[in-house]
Amino acid sequence: MKRFSPSFFLAASFAGLQALAAAEGDHFAYPQPTKSGQVDGYFGTKVFDPYRDLENADSGPTKKWIEAENKLTFDYLAGTPERKRINDKLTALWNYEKHTVPFRDGGRYFFSKNTGLQNQGVLYTGPSLPGEVKPLLDPNTLSKDGTVALSGVDVTADGRLLAYGLADAGSDWQEWKVRDIETGKDLTDDVKWVKFSAASWKHDGSGFFYSRYDAPASGDQLKLANYFHKLYFHKLGTPQSKDELIYERRDHKDWNFSAEVTEDGRILVITVSQGTDPKNQIFYEDLQSPNSKVVELLNKQDASYKFIGYEGNAFWFSTDLNAPRGRIVAIDAVKPDRITTVVPEAADKLESVDLVGDRFIASYLKDAHSVVRLFELSGKQAGEIPLPGLGTASGFTGKRKDTETFYSYVSFTEPPTVYRYDVKTSQSAVLFRSKVDFKSDEFTSEQVFYQSKDGTNVPMFLTYRKGLEKNGNNPTLLYGYGGFDISITPSFSPAIAAWLQMGGVYAVANLRGGGEYGEEWHLAGTKLRKQNVFDDFIAAGEWLIANKYTSTPKLAISGRSNGGLLVGAALTQRPDLWGATLPAVGVLDMLRFQKFTIGWAWTSDYGSSEVADEFAALYKYSPLHNIKSGTRYPPTLITTADHDDRVFPGHSFKFAAALQAAQAGPAPILIRIETRAGHGAGKPTSKVIEEVTDQWAFLVKNLQMQTPF
Repeated sequence: MKRFSPSFFLAASFAGLQALAAAEGDHFAYPQPTKSGQVDGYFGTKVFDPYRDLENADSGPTKKWIEAENKLTFDYLAGTPERKRINDKLTALWNYEKHTVPFRDGGRYFFSKNTGLQNQGVLYTGPSLPGEVKPLLDPNTLSKDGTVALSGVDVTADGRLLAYGLADAGSDWQEWKVRDIETGKDLTDDVKWVKFSAASWKHDGSGFFYSRYDAPASGDQLKLANYFHKLYFHKLGTPQSKDELIYERRDHKDWNFSAEVTEDGRILVITVSQGTDPKNQIFYEDLQSPNSKVVELLNKQDASYKFIGYEGNAFWFSTDLNAPRGRIVAIDAVKPDRITTVVPEAADKLESVDLVGDRFIASYLKDAHSVVRLFELSGKQAGEIPLPGLGTASGFTGKRKDTETFYSYVSFTEPPTVYRYDVKTSQSAVLFRSKVDFKSDEFTSEQVFYQSKDGTNVPMFLTYRKGLEKNGNNPTLLYGYGGFDISITPSFSPAIAAWLQMGGVYAVANLRGGGEYGEEWHLAGTKLRKQNVFDDFIAAGEWLIANKYTSTPKLAISGRSNGGLLVGAALTQRPDLWGATLPAVGVLDMLRFQKFTIGWAWTSDYGSSEVADEFAALYKYSPLHNIKSGTRYPPTLITTADHDDRVFPGHSFKFAAALQAAQAGPAPILIRIETRAGHGAGKPTSKVIEEVTDQWAFLVKNLQMQTPF
């Protein structure tokens, strides 16, 4: 593949910046936060942190700074004439009926439905599908602003009771309650301080297993490194203070526990994870033996193990042990070193496996899109479930003897369609099909491959209106993530549908650090190799320009969380390449991320500034520490929430202040701070639409777009 010299892109970028400077007449008097002389020492290197005070979101000066920054941002956005029309278009696109994939328990079906613009989906249940169903739980009634979301459910084997989790304002903290399904009334049970845990009922319905932290001391909600995750059993009808401690490891405060009762009720399978490392351990307890102890079945933490089911002493797992793209194995519970391959590693990444109808339903990723294959329990191939095209299939849950399962299929241009799959006839039938105010047949998606800096081939999805002219003048939004073994696959979003209708190209790069090609692909973007992720992303932008899909003045980049880090690094490393940037809830201070919320759990991917060689790598790319005064940075809209309890908002606060102080060009550096939301899970529809409206309005103004509506 032909490579272009840096001067090619610098020239194109300089022309874009000249055009931007001529068009942008705003003058920005940025709020001035409190500065300090804070200096930290790392292995002989002095690091200045003048905006350390912004880490305290509740201090008076920080609150005033937040208020002033929001005023600046919203005053600027209010001057964009297209903003209301964008909001109207987004609202119309969002207003379609959405269904989750149903599941069946205790003779009942359960699924969530959002009629269109409800802030939260409503949980429904009924004896048949399609058929007469009734609402069981409406989270929209639990708060005036729609910020209380349903975070998880589990149903008793007899279908009588529902355990359900609630999260408020996008927080990771959950509170679990119990509802009588027939009457719709809640019982007195109330379980708090749950985080990173589901609930799993004991087979007799006497109570459920869950994991939680001790109640944090005042002000410690953002410092989970001080606490232990513990596995408990909550007995129905008793106060939480009486819950039975099932398992804890005070010698490993960084271990998290999740528990699952097998469908026959005999075994409690305990997955032990360490932070975000995909490698885990598997313990179990025999629930039929009154004096049983927790058994450490797989305690080497040498691979990823995902429990599928069991028969006799054989436990079935999907694992990447000696198979970086994954395989299905049987492990002898008596002699766990006896591992038998049931389904061998394939050329494609094994993403998930379900056991339904005495078949393994194995979902693979073939170049980041779904392929679903069936296998007998012996491992013999049993065909595929045909899919409509280049998209993502998910669901396939059920019990071993079920004769049906449900799944969803989605693409960049088609909203999710929910199917019922008949195991006996091998036929899929549409159960729910969404109707959106979007003409899918006017747009197309393609997959291309490009070379990164070191020659690695990287896939990228491109979606745009049919007949697109490759003249370098198309507004383009490049999205990426690249971390934590997470695969980015085709999905439908009303926000992206609006972007496409606005004439935009949407590009998704499947970067190293993700899980698209297995554990080797993931590890190639971690710790000392993290720069590969940024190189992959930058190369994607260069490819889009070189192939005339767009040009620097028309090219924007976007990412959230770890993707916010990605955008921050791409922004500071190549400010000349982008026409605008949208770093959202980003991890931007790579020297202190482990000190807040669940940040300590991310060291498996990032490394830690407390280790010499990892500090050197982190310091070299940390977005906050690579801002250079006197640089002409592109238009940037940072988004965060003032009490995000996953990615600490201090990251975005300090990054915004430093970038504003360093800016030498005319382009705006703004931050939008949500004051009643968290990281994003369960964020109300209304707030999502508001945030996207502001992001798209920002891009319309700074990419000089002409909207057709």
